[in-house]
Amino acid sequence: MRKSALQPLVYNDSRILILGTMPGEKSIQLQQYYGNRGNRFWKIMFEVFDETFSTDYDVRKELLKKKKIALWNVLESCEREGSQDQKIKNEKANDFPAFFETFPNIKFVFFESKTAAKFYMRHTLYKVGVQYSTLPSTSGLNAGSSHEEKVAEWKQVAAASNNVTLETNTVTGELSGFLT
Repeated sequence: MRKSALQPLVYNDSRILILGTMPGEKSIQLQQYYGNRGNRFWKIMFEVFDETFSTDYDVRKELLKKKKIALWNVLESCEREGSQDQKIKNEKANDFPAFFETFPNIKFVFFESKTAAKFYMRHTLYKVGVQYSTLPSTSGLNAGSSHEEKVAEWKQVAAASNNVTLETNTVTGELSGFLT
């Protein structure tokens, strides 16, 4: 069955873009990013910014706006049974050149999983002047990292939001930060 992604949740002053692969069934049904309660995305975001957790979607969106964070997905549409990225077929990517032209303040892109990064690399080119990093998936199915390990990695988003420049280690490919 062909599925379409959500519209981007983005603000004119967004500096950070977090990219998932394709919303799951529950998110599409609710028309809310990370709408499945089993996904840890919102809990991690509130934790890395030291904010009180909320289940109210408007409060969640306000946190992103305050921190200049946009959410979107790599794929515009695909065929998929269920919610698992491994079942994606016949995908169509979003128009990233047009997105970056419309929102030129985006300087950091964080992939919400290795799969999101893989689909991005398959369908589009990296934009010069934008720093990219792949974070561990917040999916409840990702048992490869503990909650604490995920939070530690996701603190890169808070660092970027707080005007920290992330540098890529040319040997390991990992990002490290320093204040600008």
